[in-house]
Amino acid sequence: MLIYMREWLSRADRRPSLVYVSSAVAGLERPAKEGLKRMELEKYSLGIGDRFGFECAAQLRALQLAASTEGIRIAPVWNKSNREHNIAGTVPEAARRAADEGVRACRWTDPYYVDADHIGLVTVDAFLPTHDYFTIDVADYIGKPPGEEPTATFLAAMAGLEGSLEIPDLQAPVQITDLTLTDFARKYLCAIAEAGNIYRHIEERKGTQFVTEVSVDEAQNPQMPVELLLILASLAREGIPVQAVAPKFAGAFLKGCDYVGDRQQFAHDFRDYLAVIRFAVHNFNLPRNLKLSIHTGSDKFSLYPIMHRAIKSMDSGIHLKTAGTTWLEELAGIAASGGAGLAFAREIYRESYRRCEELCKPYLAVISIDRQRLPSSAEAASWSSEEFVRALRHDESCRSYNPHLRQLLHVGFTVAAEMRTRFTEMLLEYRDAIEENVTQNLYERHIRPLFLGSD
Repeated sequence: MLIYMREWLSRADRRPSLVYVSSAVAGLERPAKEGLKRMELEKYSLGIGDRFGFECAAQLRALQLAASTEGIRIAPVWNKSNREHNIAGTVPEAARRAADEGVRACRWTDPYYVDADHIGLVTVDAFLPTHDYFTIDVADYIGKPPGEEPTATFLAAMAGLEGSLEIPDLQAPVQITDLTLTDFARKYLCAIAEAGNIYRHIEERKGTQFVTEVSVDEAQNPQMPVELLLILASLAREGIPVQAVAPKFAGAFLKGCDYVGDRQQFAHDFRDYLAVIRFAVHNFNLPRNLKLSIHTGSDKFSLYPIMHRAIKSMDSGIHLKTAGTTWLEELAGIAASGGAGLAFAREIYRESYRRCEELCKPYLAVISIDRQRLPSSAEAASWSSEEFVRALRHDESCRSYNPHLRQLLHVGFTVAAEMRTRFTEMLLEYRDAIEENVTQNLYERHIRPLFLGSD
């Protein structure tokens, strides 16, 4: 089926023109910098951020296990946002140093990346010298009115997509009308333009040697397949060689907890997104390795088998971000040691409980804590090492597991950062137990079910 389109209206900022788009032949050509090959992210990749920079080697060992035992190669991407640097009192250069040290310690020879997570024009410059992966976050621009002239230009450029569009493996044809395009422009056009501004700002300073991800997962509502299709078409029109896109799924993706929502609906949406991405790659000449990025992806144990089956059956790549739970594995290792370690873990909880509202405020979109279901400081202070770890560790078969406590301690890394000297001493003293926690959690509970398809 050949879908003829009107010529895409291009501006003087290297945006391409599209004469037609076919379901089999790419029609969107984007000029590349002459003589330079763009950095290309591998098919499978894992966001393995580390709040404090101590666990890079332990994380790499989990990926080495996947390669040595199963022959599955997964690219590590250390991600940390500007907000998390500010909270932890670190700087972007520290993330690069920690990653490089982990690579040397493990003699890692495959590609690896350091991600400036959730950056915008205001924050990106600090990451430019040391980072080679940029997650462009345009959440603040979603829903901002784009103005009459940009809207008119967009509608003219996209008019050729109007009608009923059949996308292979999509369960129903995509219907695109003038109203569809107008509504999309009002919601996303300003955000797409800002993504273009940020991308070009990075490109002017780094050339082609970086990976671009675009995040729209903090939109108010999940994207329908037609919206994701138009987002990708618009990113192509902006000249952004996006290699990963993070849409907003239905349901709740909470920090350190399993998925909350209709898993059957998620499976349906996940496959639809994969189908839309494959179609967009072929028809808008986006990078061949473009893939879904799953934010707040750690501990989504009920979803990993669903995602594994879909990416295998459709031969798709995936990027999963799992950053924050590394800190929880550190805390579990410290608490399990007893003595001073347990006393320190209790103190972290006591302060987190006291400052609950303050700590939760930056993360309200990705946590759901019922204060009434949190143990009091006095109760937690009476726990043994085993009781503390059982309450903290994500094991839904354990009656003592408390997801509200786990979420509070997830954002409680601020408290540990404020106790930096003591916390560092604990990390060094209980190194073996902590590293074993980090490696096993990442390999057994994340990598195996998602990438290997084993429980």
